[in-house]
Amino acid sequence: MTVIGNLKPAALAALVAGAALALSACSPAGPEVTTASSGTTSQTTSQPTATASASPSASPGTSATVGALVEGFPGKLLPLMPGATVVSSSFDKSATPATVALVATVTSPTPAVVDFYTKQLEAQGFKAVPGEAVGSVASKDFVRGDNETVNLAVVEAAGVSTFTIGANVAAESAQ
Repeated sequence: MTVIGNLKPAALAALVAGAALALSACSPAGPEVTTASSGTTSQTTSQPTATASASPSASPGTSATVGALVEGFPGKLLPLMPGATVVSSSFDKSATPATVALVATVTSPTPAVVDFYTKQLEAQGFKAVPGEAVGSVASKDFVRGDNETVNLAVVEAAGVSTFTIGANVAAESAQ
């Protein structure tokens, strides 16, 4: 049974995952591309370092990037776990609440990722909400006050943990 209070963090996790997929779709293909018509493989010379540009409907305070922390990313609020590699990040400081998202990979197991971020967030006054997973995905929600939320979701495959963190926080908290 779904508790009504858990719908917002679950929706946030879905939104962050969708944003990560959208960002990854915007990046150029990797170094090898196989064409369907000829079956040949060619090498590309450029490396993916795309920065998503704002669409006409995007808020002026919104920024996102692939492969790095976006400029102004609130690293104090959501520090990058040691040894992690950024897949994508975004930050909208003009929204109320401000929204922050991070997708990264690390060779640490899922429990280590959850433990690292639990300690980081609890040190900032966030409280963990009961529940450790959504289906087979490790997922942990945190709240602070009446309207600040953070969701952490971790998927592990072949010794690599991919984690997504999404936060909705007061603008003054986004540091």
